[in-house]
Amino acid sequence: MQVRPTGAILPPSNIQGNALMVVIAIMAFLACLTLGAVSMIRATASSWQSQISREITIQIKPDDNVNMDEALTKAKDLALTFVGTKTGQVVDEAATARLLEPWLGSGLDIHELPVPRLVIITIDENNPPDFAAMRDLLTSQIPQASLDDHRTWVDRLVSMARTTVMIGFGLLILVFTAMVLTVIFATRGALSGNRHIIEVLHFVGAESIFVAREFQKHFLKISLKGSTAGGLAAAGLFALASIWQSNTLATPQTDQATAMFGRFEIGFTGYLGIFATMIIIALLTTVTARLTVMRAIYEIDQIRSDPSRSGGLPPE
Repeated sequence: MQVRPTGAILPPSNIQGNALMVVIAIMAFLACLTLGAVSMIRATASSWQSQISREITIQIKPDDNVNMDEALTKAKDLALTFVGTKTGQVVDEAATARLLEPWLGSGLDIHELPVPRLVIITIDENNPPDFAAMRDLLTSQIPQASLDDHRTWVDRLVSMARTTVMIGFGLLILVFTAMVLTVIFATRGALSGNRHIIEVLHFVGAESIFVAREFQKHFLKISLKGSTAGGLAAAGLFALASIWQSNTLATPQTDQATAMFGRFEIGFTGYLGIFATMIIIALLTTVTARLTVMRAIYEIDQIRSDPSRSGGLPPE
């Protein structure tokens, strides 16, 4: 004897289910997009801070009584005697002219202007040198020298980075809150269209746990499809942006975008966050479906025990 396969209690596809899937996909896309953007901004701000804090600059003003080349070499050697310094580089005349080119034009002869010369010292970020002692030594040995440890810029950049990341996390919290509320109400709306199924199953003697499990499985499939579609769309958008940036290097548009936003890469942590967001949305929808079904069964039992309660039930 061949056993006839049983059909699904809930229709695999209906208007409410399809609408819920679209809502979940849209909210998952927005949440994952915001999460990836916050991750990218945080990485970019950290990169800016690291690039500035790993270098210090020694500036030597021109003087008729000073041999500039000897003063630059001496300043570099003095700086490298301190613990915490790594390498030193004298910015030559051609590089100095290129630095001034945006303001003074090309073909500049720096000997015609009293242009200061620079020495760039790379330092150990984790074990920086004694900047006060270095500044005093340079001033005593080379009066025309001044040390810029970029502390002011680093402090401002740290403040800006923290503010930017906090704003990003604030937006992320708002998007996740909107996503949670939207998914909850959309799930309840989809379940309200299937309330008659809950009533029939309960009246024929189906256990509450069985009914809740069947609805859980149904809405878990819907939420997984929607969250996967939204998460993959967000991940694909970041991947396409990264490929576009890599293929259009050294162009004005890409250079400006890279300077402002950094690399359009969210890394392993960002993609892991997108995957976690997809799972959270699916679990949220499933839990909402279970609670809503159990509440509906409780209301049915209340009506059966006291029919007068039917008029006071909140609409589903």
